[in-house]
Order: sequence, then structure tokens, then C-alpha cells
Amino acid sequence: MSTAAAPARTGAVLADLLPSTRARDIALVAGGAVLTGFAAQIAVLVPGSPVPVSGQTFAALLVGTALGARRGFLSLALYTLVGMAGVPWFAQGTAGYAMPTFGYIVGMLLAATAVGALARRGADRSVLRMAGTMALGSLIIYAVGVPYLALAMGMTLSEAVAVGMVPFLIGDALKAALAMGLLPAAWRLAGRRG
Repeated sequence: MSTAAAPARTGAVLADLLPSTRARDIALVAGGAVLTGFAAQIAVLVPGSPVPVSGQTFAALLVGTALGARRGFLSLALYTLVGMAGVPWFAQGTAGYAMPTFGYIVGMLLAATAVGALARRGADRSVLRMAGTMALGSLIIYAVGVPYLALAMGMTLSEAVAVGMVPFLIGDALKAALAMGLLPAAWRLAGRRG
């Protein structure tokens, strides 16, 4: 394997700018899982909702976009499996899978994969494309998390939307705005818009 950084091109993600080795990929996957676990500890309870506002959704989407679909999937799969095994690094220091918010974690796994695939097509290189990428990632998380919440809590779907999605839309918009500035700027700093 080459130790030179891959040139930026369509089909490249930010992680591809690092020297290509198996050790790099392992470190990126593990690092993405750890970043998501740490970000999940930034959590604030929302009155009337079993779902906290946390940094884990932003981290999951950032990991997927920066690492690409395959490494993003592996990173969030590692995060999920380690949390299911008992490491308390889900939001609010929880672990396991018997919790009403577990559907959001599964949604993050799928979303990281989807945004990683879009990043390989250049979605992380401009503000507007990044906005669409983050919106799609958030939609995927809600598409899995909200119905799971409804089933786990014995709610109707509209009740689950009211407590498991609506209170978080403003925060999601702020996270999207941060990503819209962060990722295209990272490409500009690398001097490689591809």
C-alpha cells in the first residue's frame, strides 16, 4: 500500500487525504466510534420527551461524511455493538439495546453510510450540497428512530413525532449549518476541491 496521500478527486472523502494504510483505516473506524461516544455524552434532557438533545447525531453524520460509506458504516457499527455490549457511551451514559431510543442509533448507522456515499460523490465540497446531505442524514435517523420510539413507548406515530422529532428540528438545523461550514472549509484548507 502506498503511504502517499490520495489526491482529492470525485470519489474521495476527507479521510482519503491521509496516507493509505490498513492501520489508518482501523484508526479512523475506531476514532469515529470513540468520537461518537464522546459526543453522545453532550446531552440535555428535553422536557416531555424520552429523547435527549445530544451530540451523537452530529458526530455520526460527520463521521460518515468524513470517512465515506464503508468506514462510516464500520465506525457506527462498532459504536453500536460496543454500546450494546455494555459500554455506557450512548446518550446520557446509557448502554444496551432495550431502550426506547435505540432506533435512533440504528438510524445513525444507516445515515452515516448514506452521507458517506454522498460525500464520495462530492456532496461535502459545497455549502448547498452539504445542507442537502445533512438533511437526508437527519431524515434517515428520524425514519428509523421515531417509529421505533412509538413501538417501544406504546405511542401513536403522531405522538412519537411530537416528542421524538419536532423538538429537535431547530438543533438539527444548527448542526447542519455547522457541517455546511466545516466540511467544505476542510476541503479548501486541504487545497483540493476535486
